[in-house]
Amino acid sequence: MARKTKLMLRVEKAHGRPLEKLLPEMVNERGLSATADSLEVSKATLGYWLLKLGISVRRVALAPGETLEVKRAS
Repeated sequence: MARKTKLMLRVEKAHGRPLEKLLPEMVNERGLSATADSLEVSKATLGYWLLKLGISVRRVALAPGETLEVKRAS
């Protein structure tokens, strides 16, 4: 587990959840910029947190009629 900064710990406490669970959910629902704004951190800080916590963000283009499935490793 990565060592967390004071700001990371403060955000976790404010939201009552670990960043490892909170960030992927927020980024999927809102996008990177809106997540950073919502957490009151810069986009650079959010990007650093994602990198530090090993959370990968992928951008995928789908043609009409195509779908995307995400599978979690157990």
